[in-house]
Amino acid sequence: MYKKSQQALLNWYEKYGRHDLPWRNTDNLYHVYLSEIMLQQTQVSRVKEEYYPKFLEKYPTLKDLANSSLDEVLASWSGLGYYRRAENLHKSANEAKDKLPTNVQDLMKLSGVGAYTASAVCSFGLNQEIPVVDTNISRVLKRFFALVNPKEKEIWKIAEEFLNIKDPRNHNLGLMDLGSLICLPKNPKCPSCPLEKKCQGKEEPELYTKVKKKEYISMDLFYGVLIENGKIALTPSSGNMYKNMLELPSVKPIEEDFLGDFKHSYTKYKLTVNLYKIESFKEEIVWADLNKIHTFPISSLTKKAITKL
Repeated sequence: MYKKSQQALLNWYEKYGRHDLPWRNTDNLYHVYLSEIMLQQTQVSRVKEEYYPKFLEKYPTLKDLANSSLDEVLASWSGLGYYRRAENLHKSANEAKDKLPTNVQDLMKLSGVGAYTASAVCSFGLNQEIPVVDTNISRVLKRFFALVNPKEKEIWKIAEEFLNIKDPRNHNLGLMDLGSLICLPKNPKCPSCPLEKKCQGKEEPELYTKVKKKEYISMDLFYGVLIENGKIALTPSSGNMYKNMLELPSVKPIEEDFLGDFKHSYTKYKLTVNLYKIESFKEEIVWADLNKIHTFPISSLTKKAITKL
């Protein structure tokens, strides 16, 4: 029933797909798994050019990752944000015991692995006959089948029905790239879409992808700065935002000690970060050499604060 559309999608993907992405040119399941974890909430270009190659250089195998400390992994993850991903990645490496599972059900037993990640690993790493649904693929399917506010189960069912079982991997990757490059959230490039002829929602594409406007919470943070002999004083995070990370100590603001401020966004928060000079503090101190700050498990917020100083 969908043969012509499936073939049109494969032809388009062969010509225009993102074939240069390194995790698409490997059969190493760990590499595919790592890329999927990194790509959650992070731009493809940042993962490709910076974090993915550096991380694999330090942890070339799942066993290397499992044998490393959580602090080391968090330090390597610094700047990627959403640090729970790094915690779960490290935990899952230990759970997997040198070898990742090769089916969706067992992959989903690993820490932090949901339906999308498990199906993506099995499809992209093993070419299994299973659908994959991420934000981009969901948008394409909603428009193609004219689905208004469908439940998640319905999307997965449609994806399974539309799946090209002769070439499931490239079919799923094609849908993903189509959503990323052509079937955009706003102003989709319909004339360039290989599925346009059969698309049921092309007349009103945005009707099928309306999303609630994201609301942000504004918050002020107050941090103290103590530097001695080229080292800066840090303390283990006391909150959930940067759990298991090191950060500047929280302080009560004293106007005459004010050093400066900067803006920072984190998930649903719009933060104003205020920095103050301090002489000492009571919390547990970790002295971090400023020349080796990249080896410590600090967030992009703390990195930004140090750069500001």
